[in-house]
Amino acid sequence: MTTSSLDDWSPADSPYAIAVSEAQWWLHAVELTVFRMREGEERWTHPFNAEQVDARLLILALRQLLTAEQLEQAALRDLDVDPAVGQALTAARQRFDGSLPGLRHMRNALTHFDAWSRGQGYGPQKDRRDAGEPLRDIARVFSAFGYDPGADTVTLGPYTIHVRVALEAAYDLCEAVCAAAHEVDKKTAADLRVKALQVLTNAGIQPDTVDALLQLLHGFDLRLVLFPDSDGLGDERAKLAQKVINALTSADICLISSVQPGAQDITMRLVGGEWLYVRPGADVGPS
Repeated sequence: MTTSSLDDWSPADSPYAIAVSEAQWWLHAVELTVFRMREGEERWTHPFNAEQVDARLLILALRQLLTAEQLEQAALRDLDVDPAVGQALTAARQRFDGSLPGLRHMRNALTHFDAWSRGQGYGPQKDRRDAGEPLRDIARVFSAFGYDPGADTVTLGPYTIHVRVALEAAYDLCEAVCAAAHEVDKKTAADLRVKALQVLTNAGIQPDTVDALLQLLHGFDLRLVLFPDSDGLGDERAKLAQKVINALTSADICLISSVQPGAQDITMRLVGGEWLYVRPGADVGPS
């Protein structure tokens, strides 16, 4: 990828990948907070209890994993991926929700403490207001946030989350987000191979040769390779390589060295038998 393509990059181009990145970051945040909570040592937060600080961060990190799942679902719909992929991700989210009942309300109580501390929050607090319960009583019910090291639980009012369960649920949901993104990669690679096959065939290259050139590995890794020159036809091999590169470049298909991603001598590398990654994009280095 060239400097110009890097400058033109936007996260809006790959929201499904952003979802994976964010899911992994927030999973690590969950891991870190759990580790520190269980460590049970006072740190720079004195005079505040460090475990209680991390308990708050744990709730926020867990809820952010759901945001990553929502972004992944939106990307799956936009990319018209097999609905079964989204359904599998939905099942993972439902497992997560079932393992951590009340998580959304706990997060809301923490982030909207200005309203919840007065009994004026949404969700369960609104339900109680609608039933005529006094604001002071409502606020009291949804208070007393804290981490219990002995029970290894985090509680806010009527809601309790077991830390071990939370950690397992976080792993499961993050893995599901990554698995969904992997299916996007597989679809993208398969679609790109179909396009490249058609482009090269239209360029006059024999179908059998085209099929051998484009290798789809592991279902998601599309590569281009000229097999070893067993017949010693160096000139013909170079002509074929240049023809292939010209055709793909004109169709906005990018070839990247598998050894040196920034290399510009793409034709020489293809002639020499190096695998080249095939990616969408017009930035193919000069031959």
